[in-house]
Amino acid sequence: MKPEKQKKHRLRSFYMSLVMQIQRDKKAFVVYCIMQFMTLAVLVRSVFLGQWENCMVCVLALILLLLPPFVEKNAKIDLPTALEISAYVFVFCAEILGEIGCYYVKFKYWDTMLHTVNGFMFAAFGFCLVDILNKNHRFSFQLSAGYLAVVAFCFSMTIGVLWEFVEFGADHIIGIDMQKDAVITHFSSVALDETNSNVPIKVNGIDETVIKLSDGSEVVIDEGYLDVGLNDTMKDLYVNFIGAVVFSCIGYVYVKQRGKGVIAASLIPHAEEEEDEYNGPEDI
Repeated sequence: MKPEKQKKHRLRSFYMSLVMQIQRDKKAFVVYCIMQFMTLAVLVRSVFLGQWENCMVCVLALILLLLPPFVEKNAKIDLPTALEISAYVFVFCAEILGEIGCYYVKFKYWDTMLHTVNGFMFAAFGFCLVDILNKNHRFSFQLSAGYLAVVAFCFSMTIGVLWEFVEFGADHIIGIDMQKDAVITHFSSVALDETNSNVPIKVNGIDETVIKLSDGSEVVIDEGYLDVGLNDTMKDLYVNFIGAVVFSCIGYVYVKQRGKGVIAASLIPHAEEEEDEYNGPEDI
């Protein structure tokens, strides 16, 4: 078999193995098929309209839809149905509806909602990573419920910060606007202090901002001053914080109740094979 055919065969086999992984959960598989079909429909439409940037977003979405089964297969963990379905819907809402459907612009709190869900979901993954080790009797340590909750929180916040790095880099290197700007009417800045005494100068009641370009043209911003991404970044981190705290509290209660929490059990990934019954860690 020629190298090119071998490569195609390996890719096909890899893809089919991920599809088979999804099929193990019928409900999640139905949702995956719906999300994939709608994404493919948008991709075909974008090709006919010559919207190549949208085509790339669709391809990215199709790849991201395969992440849950990829994680399950390679990390040998089982994603609960609710969490797996949430991941598929999240990808579609973020990439197809958010980017291509312009929901980030059309709906004021769309981005806020997704970042809150993101904080919640990654807290679940962070909790899972340490909880699996906690249940494994080959390791000599047993971590307390509080420690697990803190790790889940920190993991979620780290992912949130890294994503803001991605947005910042994309905006400044590629020249797009992932960190959505906001129009503000007041701010304080020591840069306006002519005495260089580190005294913040307050600017209030901004009604209009005029930006003069090097070619002599002007850009007028009505009703205020344009904040270039800072407010968006901090808002995203705040709601990520809320999502992480909420799940960390749920995970804490789950461990304290020795794995009997219904809500947490439906959201926390776990190892596919558990030799012994889990009785919960002792506090340290």
